[in-house]
Amino acid sequence: MPPLFWTIGCLYGATSVAFGAFGAHGLKKRIADPGRITNWSTAAHYQLLHSGVLLLANIAAPQNKLAATLFTAGMTMFSGSIYLLVLDPQRFKFMGPVTPLGGLCLIGGWVALAFGKRIPVSRWS
Repeated sequence: MPPLFWTIGCLYGATSVAFGAFGAHGLKKRIADPGRITNWSTAAHYQLLHSGVLLLANIAAPQNKLAATLFTAGMTMFSGSIYLLVLDPQRFKFMGPVTPLGGLCLIGGWVALAFGKRIPVSRWS
């Protein structure tokens, strides 16, 4: 069985493509506000980007669980809260403060990746 964060990165990558396609095609039938459509696109973009980073981190820094955990939490909170707010802003209004917390987790993931354990560069040569 593949490592947990590898699986999460793959699944989050796949769902970001599906959510992006839904936002580009199916969501426009349901939501007329272009700002909300743009927000959905931003969420899918960040999810796809950080899914790739999670996969790369799993290879380059497999022992850096902090970075992987922060990236996973950040994608879930940042993109997840935006998806919910776009679909039903009134019902999920309480999720508004979650978005910046997710963004902080994503930033923290990058910092943890920069300063955490990783495979030495000489092994890549």
